[in-house]
Amino acid sequence: MGWSYRKSIRKGPFRINLSKRGVGHSVGARGARYSRSADGRREMTFRIPGTGLSWRRPLGRRRSRR
Repeated sequence: MGWSYRKSIRKGPFRINLSKRGVGHSVGARGARYSRSADGRREMTFRIPGTGLSWRRPLGRRRSRR
């Protein structure tokens, strides 16, 4: 098992995430958040506070219609 590193810095609704792969960021409130990871992936996360239920949707990849 290899080493890992992760640090998160919060300022209001903004969050900067530092990891071994690079720097990512996210913004949002308690129930919804937009995130961009260090490798460029983007996603929206919706949560129901207090229940542990959440739903994630990747952004940026378009599905082709055939």
